[in-house]
Amino acid sequence: MSDSTPGPGTAAGTAPGEIPQDAPQGPPRAAVLDPAAPAPLGVVRAPTGNAGVDARLERLADADRLPASGHTEVYEDVHRGLRDALTALDAGPAPAPAASAHDNAYNKPHDNSYDNRS
Repeated sequence: MSDSTPGPGTAAGTAPGEIPQDAPQGPPRAAVLDPAAPAPLGVVRAPTGNAGVDARLERLADADRLPASGHTEVYEDVHRGLRDALTALDAGPAPAPAASAHDNAYNKPHDNSYDNRS
């Protein structure tokens, strides 16, 4: 073959292995999947009804766009918040204020309507 005649599998004006600009384009190649790249897991988080807990669970979505090295900070923050929420539940409602001596039932006037002594 001569330099002026293209060989098999080549087009005029292109080097062997080069794709001519007017060649039909095939479908784009699929993106190469990088296993180290952040990718959402697609885990659905259902609301719990507790605003504090729901906010902490939503914080987990931050890990979806971080590399694995950033997950620890998010998980520790969520764990700390959930632990605080559980601690608050264990503490129960605030105790009622202590009654003073003036509020004592023994210091209130008595109802003598049942007293038959007249």
